[in-house]
Amino acid sequence: MNYHLVFTPKYRRRSFFGPSRDRLMEIFTATCAERDWLIWGMEVMPDHVHVFVSCPPKWAPSDIAKILKGVSARLLLQEFPELKRRGHLWTNAYYVGSAGNISAEVIQRYIEGQRKGQVEDDGV
Repeated sequence: MNYHLVFTPKYRRRSFFGPSRDRLMEIFTATCAERDWLIWGMEVMPDHVHVFVSCPPKWAPSDIAKILKGVSARLLLQEFPELKRRGHLWTNAYYVGSAGNISAEVIQRYIEGQRKGQVEDDGV
């Protein structure tokens, strides 16, 4: 199954830039690889994250979200103490949408386009 997941940091704070952004991408990539999940697309914005992942049907979307958020929160809070002063890293909520093969390309383009739109809005 293909899933489009979106996570936001607590209070939608702009937490992911520079080294923390790169490390979050590494953590998600490694976590997915350990479980034989395939990442079709990923974009880490300062205030939210998009992940488009393909997993065997035995994995419930809620378990995928719980694993990705749990592992990343534990490691990021250990490695970046400035994130710890804010308390929890992630909100309890997340978005998940399932996608078939036809819409997979559309979602992938959407995720890739997110970074461009954010950079233009921020002027970075």
